[in-house]
Amino acid sequence: MEVVIVPDAAAGGELIAEAMAQLLRRKPGALLGVATGSTPLPVYQALAAKVRSGAVDVSRARIAQLDEYVGLPADHPESYRSVLRREVLEPLGIGMDAFMGPDGTAEDVQAACEAYDRALAGAGGVDLQLLGIGTDGHIGFNEPCSSLASRTRIKTLTEQTRVDNARFFDGDIEQVPHHVITQGIGTILEARHLVLLATGEGKADAVAATVEGPVAAVCPASALQLHPHATVVADEAAASKLKLADYFRHTYANKPDWQGI
Repeated sequence: MEVVIVPDAAAGGELIAEAMAQLLRRKPGALLGVATGSTPLPVYQALAAKVRSGAVDVSRARIAQLDEYVGLPADHPESYRSVLRREVLEPLGIGMDAFMGPDGTAEDVQAACEAYDRALAGAGGVDLQLLGIGTDGHIGFNEPCSSLASRTRIKTLTEQTRVDNARFFDGDIEQVPHHVITQGIGTILEARHLVLLATGEGKADAVAATVEGPVAAVCPASALQLHPHATVVADEAAASKLKLADYFRHTYANKPDWQGI
């Protein structure tokens, strides 16, 4: 696992957006896995700026969704399909025909989960999956003690996650669904490159457990230690509890430019 410590969220967003741009230059039809929430917004904004400047062509890029609420209509403003359309697809000029996501309104949710796993495999797999991390170490909606071999499935949200997400529902936790579809940890680990962005002091414990702790289901993000190409990008606050922070700074500062992340 590579750890890159950046000054702030904007620097992290620029670094990851450039990695995406380099991927798209090599593979114009790459499948990018995207996450929702406030953390990845600097990535999408930096990538959109590159598109506007002509630095990268995304006309053949494809977008894959990480997770979705169960029971919210696709056109609900807080369904993740709607959020990603506003925050990713429209700013990049990518149409919905290039978008893949699970059906959170399906009558048979389990069948929808299995169908999404098959669709990802049929599309050739995710080339780069962007991840955020919860204060409890969750990735996607794989809450603590999720199986590290799990596939796309329905999950029940913890109370803390519903509290954290209430800000997107006018602060009313009662509007936050209890269930979601999420790519499982096993599904996530099949992406060719995993990039986790963490910002803010509130994520410091989770980042330390992910990077320096044991691989354990109690911290789902620690499964990234098992991946052959995983990158954790953390700002100074999120990296503040890393014991090996100086080592990570040294190794990245002396890395060949051609390697990227």
